[in-house]
Amino acid sequence: MGSNQSWVTEFVLVGFELSADVEVLLLWVFSLFYILSLSANGVILGLICLDSSLHTPMYFFLSHLSVIDMSYASTNVPKMLANLVSQNRTISFVPCIMQTFLYWSFAITECLLLVVMSYDRFVEICHPLQYTVIMNWRVCTVLAVTSWSCGFILALVHAILLLRLPFCGPREVNQLFCEIMSVLKLACADTWINQVVILAVCVFGLVGPLCLMLVSYMRILWAILKIQSKEGRTKAFSTCLSHLCVVGLFFGIAMVVYMVQDSSQREEQEKILSLFHSLFNPMLNPLIYSLRNAQVKGALYRALQKKRST
Repeated sequence: MGSNQSWVTEFVLVGFELSADVEVLLLWVFSLFYILSLSANGVILGLICLDSSLHTPMYFFLSHLSVIDMSYASTNVPKMLANLVSQNRTISFVPCIMQTFLYWSFAITECLLLVVMSYDRFVEICHPLQYTVIMNWRVCTVLAVTSWSCGFILALVHAILLLRLPFCGPREVNQLFCEIMSVLKLACADTWINQVVILAVCVFGLVGPLCLMLVSYMRILWAILKIQSKEGRTKAFSTCLSHLCVVGLFFGIAMVVYMVQDSSQREEQEKILSLFHSLFNPMLNPLIYSLRNAQVKGALYRALQKKRST
């Protein structure tokens, strides 16, 4: 590069190009959803910690999912809300890379955690007599720590590869936050290594886990069909339905965003999908689990009764 080449020290998050009135409306709507997301996940986390009936492997992993969802939303949404208030939509280089790192950390961790939760459902339904032996607390802790560690290590690889790239202009990120594919388009060097690593991580973090979950649920479905009583089949299937809904939302959106060929016509749709992934999905997860789960509703009822009595 020439000596007169300037280096980018900050990016501009383009976001949705809307009128001021619409942006104010979106600010209130997104703020409400963000508060609901934090509150719902916080309630689920509090119930699991305080109610002894929820001290089981299934709810242990669900508590980690709640922590991830709160962290996931908090990585991008506050900056997104700030951009709706201010016309200055810049973000410095280091915070942008940090945003990318945290987003990928929580996304990969959630993928792996959903696989672990599907394995937990598989063991409980297909091997009920051995469940407490197989899914003991040591195994649960190792699975949770492994999911978090893999998420942060793989995200760190992305961040390091991103830091080695020169950015000399343009500086407009055509997204709501520092999404890695949008940032890579602004690099002044060949990004093939980054793209290969992203593809590898998508295979490891999306396709691989999805295949493992499909195998688990095929075995689960086969075991449910062999249950004699209709009541037993319904109960076994209901324990998996909430997890299947969460898996469908998370992996469906993620595969559309990262595994489908990019094009200029898809940029606005990808912004909406990214918004759903960052804001709506973390809000829907606790609602799906609480509305369809009798144990969670029972724990909430007991907590409210205890509060009234005191």
